[in-house]
Amino acid sequence: MRSTLGALLLICANGVASEAPLRFSIADSWAMPMVQIERGRPVQGILHDVMLSLATQVGRPAEFHVLARARVQSAMEHGEIDIRCYTAQSWLPNQSGDYLWSVPLWFQRDLLISSDPAPVTLANLTTQPVGTVLSYRYPTLQPLFDNGRLQRDDARSQDQVLQKLLAGRYRYAVSNQWTLDWLNHQLLPERQLHAVAVLQEQNVGCYVRNDPTLPVQLILQTLLKMKMSGEIGDIIKLYTGTDDASHTAPAP
Repeated sequence: MRSTLGALLLICANGVASEAPLRFSIADSWAMPMVQIERGRPVQGILHDVMLSLATQVGRPAEFHVLARARVQSAMEHGEIDIRCYTAQSWLPNQSGDYLWSVPLWFQRDLLISSDPAPVTLANLTTQPVGTVLSYRYPTLQPLFDNGRLQRDDARSQDQVLQKLLAGRYRYAVSNQWTLDWLNHQLLPERQLHAVAVLQEQNVGCYVRNDPTLPVQLILQTLLKMKMSGEIGDIIKLYTGTDDASHTAPAP
């Protein structure tokens, strides 16, 4: 009896071990609290924890691919990764391939920020550079980039953009609410940065390659369950200290 049970457990263990990993994209431009990358690998952060929990609940190992943002969609199209998170369909106007989208999972607020707390009207900004992340699209600012009123000053990551703003390289930069709040928690009050205009508010989620080798419906159902159960909100609160609705997408 014991030998039979042992054989069954060994078969089950081998079956789990042989499951192909879920391959997630991690943009190397992301910053905490979204993700922290050390030696080319994500180690913590809201998105890291959500992806790891998703893979665990689906019953597959998680495999993280840290890529330049401009490379992510190509990697999806070539089958190098399976799931991309923290994006919106409106950000991918030329998307090609067969994908299925999750429900909205997060709520992103893009801000124009400055060391000067005075609110600004975009139309009144004088000609000057603005700190931006390489390959990111900023629809609200694009007309001002197109007419030369503002010039992009690109950095590879959101962290680099904020450090250049703190160093006085430009007066204004773009950041999402999460990253601004995370940075300000580490700064003395007189050094903190301020949101001076809201540029865009957008629900974001994940999409999955519609591939028969992937448990696509299980992945999407698990993400929905994580959202509805409050698990995603709890992960956000772990890093931000708040369950403010401004950090999460409305429940579907």
